[in-house]
Amino acid sequence: MLLRDLEPADLDAYVRMRGDPVMMSELGGPQPRERIAGELTRDLETVREDSAWIKMIVPGDCPQVAGTVTLYPHGGISEIGWMVLPEFQGRGLASRAVRTLLDLARADGRWGLIHAFPSTTNAASNAICRSAGFSLVGQEETAFAGRIFQTSHWVFDPSTQSR
Repeated sequence: MLLRDLEPADLDAYVRMRGDPVMMSELGGPQPRERIAGELTRDLETVREDSAWIKMIVPGDCPQVAGTVTLYPHGGISEIGWMVLPEFQGRGLASRAVRTLLDLARADGRWGLIHAFPSTTNAASNAICRSAGFSLVGQEETAFAGRIFQTSHWVFDPSTQSR
């Protein structure tokens, strides 16, 4: 598996992930293409500035993008999130990508505590948090794309936690 920086040519992968009803079922439904294109432009700028890490997950067995894993400042905290396309799910790619990004964050030292907010109904993402060494803080309401969701709040301290 390879994690590489987001590139302008990743618009199709962004559309496949963020425009897909199944992929976005835990996040309020699919987004319109125009919004997705704007998000790509914004995300490319944050990558250029090195203010966020937006990595494309590329499996070792094919050159196609399988998903994303991101680490970014949000509301005064560092937040991690990930998405894997349905045809690549169940291969452990998200788990490996999250663990790799946490290792990079530990080596970098600038991110502080890393928070994750998967939906309480997203068993797979909650399992990734648990297995990657996050601690469950509790449940809370989280806003995303103009909607409120019940989420599990997980925290990982890269300075003290090793996996």
